[in-house]
Amino acid sequence: MFIIIIGLALSGITAFPIQTELEVFIHHNNNNSGQMSAWLHTIYNAVKNTNQNYPWLSYGTDWLAFAHIMLAILFIGPLRHPLKNKWIIEFGMIACIAIFPLAFIAGSIRGIPIFWQLIDCSFGVFGMIPLYIAWQLICKLEACTYRSL
Repeated sequence: MFIIIIGLALSGITAFPIQTELEVFIHHNNNNSGQMSAWLHTIYNAVKNTNQNYPWLSYGTDWLAFAHIMLAILFIGPLRHPLKNKWIIEFGMIACIAIFPLAFIAGSIRGIPIFWQLIDCSFGVFGMIPLYIAWQLICKLEACTYRSL
């Protein structure tokens, strides 16, 4: 659970200074060639231009960041009371699966390169692993609890 909580919290916290992060990364990246570098430059220029001309649009990413932080807090429930909060783990597993259609459908519509869509999908894959392990452990705990009654 700590992996999920930390991952969600970091995803949220790092969404606030996205322009600064991209600028630092681009200026310190030794590999300035290839599709990934070109894509990151494109993203940086778009964020920079948008923030200069329409800074209020970044309020949307502020809310995205807030949502990630709130979801991280949500996952404290299964740590405190696993049996009562099994549904949160199941919710997380559903979210991991839902990443795939969103990444491929919205990514295609928005013109996101396929390699970036796959990176987005990796969050679903890597998120599912600890969630599934936690779910299995809760199921075992449930079986032990109900057998002892």
